[in-house]
Amino acid sequence: MSRKERRRLVVMEQVKAGGLTLVEGAERMGLSYRQAKRVWKRFREQGHWGLVHASRGRVSNRRLPGTLKEEALALFKRHYDDYGPTLASEVLEEEHGVKVHPETLRRWLHGACLIVPRTRLRQHRRRRERRPCFGELVQLDGSHHAWFEERGEPCCLMVAVDDATGRTLCRMSREETARAALELLEHWIERHGVPAALYVDRKNIYRSDREVTTEEKRTGTGALTDFGRACWRLGIELIFARSPEAKGRVERKNGVLQDRLVKELRRRGLSAIGETNAVLDDFTSRLDKRFARAPASAIDRHRRSPGRRILRETLCWEEQRSVGRDATVSYGGDVYQILDGRHGPRPKERVTVRRRLDDTLALVHGERLLRFRRAAP
Repeated sequence: MSRKERRRLVVMEQVKAGGLTLVEGAERMGLSYRQAKRVWKRFREQGHWGLVHASRGRVSNRRLPGTLKEEALALFKRHYDDYGPTLASEVLEEEHGVKVHPETLRRWLHGACLIVPRTRLRQHRRRRERRPCFGELVQLDGSHHAWFEERGEPCCLMVAVDDATGRTLCRMSREETARAALELLEHWIERHGVPAALYVDRKNIYRSDREVTTEEKRTGTGALTDFGRACWRLGIELIFARSPEAKGRVERKNGVLQDRLVKELRRRGLSAIGETNAVLDDFTSRLDKRFARAPASAIDRHRRSPGRRILRETLCWEEQRSVGRDATVSYGGDVYQILDGRHGPRPKERVTVRRRLDDTLALVHGERLLRFRRAAP
């Protein structure tokens, strides 16, 4: 008997013995007097069995067919034994037409000892509230993982997550490098616009501890990496996290991706970075439909993209070089001849060598692009 049924039995025994009136018994059981009279009648006619719920032992009208449970468990054991109940429920419906609610599947899997309940770690930090506007803050991080399992080498997935909505963009690369970060930022800007701020960790890709140069002192920017300089020119504020928990939004999304994306790549049979990047936008779009949320404010804090040409000249690497007496500049083991003649920079003046994301070069003097060619060795 349940606790409620045992309590009713005790009250009915007291009423039967004359220790309580039926009015007092109804109050103790939390029932109306009319309902207490019905309970008292069943107790007198059937004894303690009259207090047991009449549906006990009956099959529920909403019970799923037994063959559905057997089919779902068989498919799980055969194909999806490392999936969680929620993802397994989605894939069973998409791939096999077997529709089972995630919580129902969770109970079946626990009952069959196919999954072990996860224990949650004790939370010791207060979660920061989301920013209200889309584009107000984008969290960026690199996730190193065996994304292709045994089919390929471990890679790094660059992940950008909007703080207000949870909308996500990803790019696969070999390592977490300045190139990978710049390419992901370019992809975000082309898709959504220029965000107001980026939340990143304190790796030397994003933050520099070197001494400030004369030019940086003049502009007041401080010591900047190539990524930091690109963000400064685009008007993006860089916020540096002091712990992984500080940018928990993207860290939790990394966990989701390490579960779902790995299985998606396995189902598609993908094992190369190029072919993976070709399907990532479709994958994150489906992920956003399920997990993204509406922002608290309808204001979009993204600014319009400055255009492909400006982005090409902004998202790049830059180094300073001195001009030789023969109007040449050395860079990367090669010599480049400046073709601007008397309108070009003078010997010993400094020019900027700019290497773009497509690995093409540009020479810049002041704000002007110089004409040049590669000199014969």
